[in-house]
Amino acid sequence: MGGTCDVHCTLELFELANQLANEARSLTLVIPYFGYSTMERSVLPGEIVTAKVRARLLSAIPQADLGNHLVFVDLHSAGIPHYLEGGCRHVHLYAKEIVKDMCHRLCGEDFVLASTDSGRAAWVESLANEMGVGMSFVFKQRVSGAETQVKAVQALVQDRKVIIYDDMIRTGGSLLSAARAYLDSGAREVHAVASHGIFPAEALQKIETSGVIRSLAVTDTHPRARQLESEFLKVHSIAPLLVEHLQQSLR
Repeated sequence: MGGTCDVHCTLELFELANQLANEARSLTLVIPYFGYSTMERSVLPGEIVTAKVRARLLSAIPQADLGNHLVFVDLHSAGIPHYLEGGCRHVHLYAKEIVKDMCHRLCGEDFVLASTDSGRAAWVESLANEMGVGMSFVFKQRVSGAETQVKAVQALVQDRKVIIYDDMIRTGGSLLSAARAYLDSGAREVHAVASHGIFPAEALQKIETSGVIRSLAVTDTHPRARQLESEFLKVHSIAPLLVEHLQQSLR
């Protein structure tokens, strides 16, 4: 997303934390969704690395007596916290157990875990091995600056239920492209799970009316997901994950 809404949220968080830091003994900032439009590095000359700009903004919050502690959840890139400066400490929590639970709720124990592209292959392989299910990947080729084409599907999905896992769903373009590839390869039905459901504008409606995704499940790291929750979109709370970490850190 990374648009006006994310900018305002980041600034509001900065202003509130800035006020608290002057009085607090310690300061913990929980940031379930770190919005930056997946701009964690520059590709073209003059591009702004939004992830770095927002990390530096958070780093500028005055340090409480015992320091500032930032909590992130399922970052798109694990290297993002390295943009933090000064004495900020960070923790990167993984919603793996919640994602696994979402998968089992959607399809039970018998399904193939799949990716939207080869870039998420390592995540999918790790989760599939832990759950003891098969895995599948699609391979894409970029044909223009804004268009990609699926070139191949690796793994057997014939007559199987497929769950596509991605860390984030925004407009759903990559998700729908991958889902069609799995259906064309013989999948019986396709579902999807993600840590962050952003769904700007009419994105969720486009995914639902496409007819290629049977059901969708995400966590509530982004408020947009709760606003759009429905029979098609199931939303799961990350509160247990956050509570467990905060309780441990306060011991």
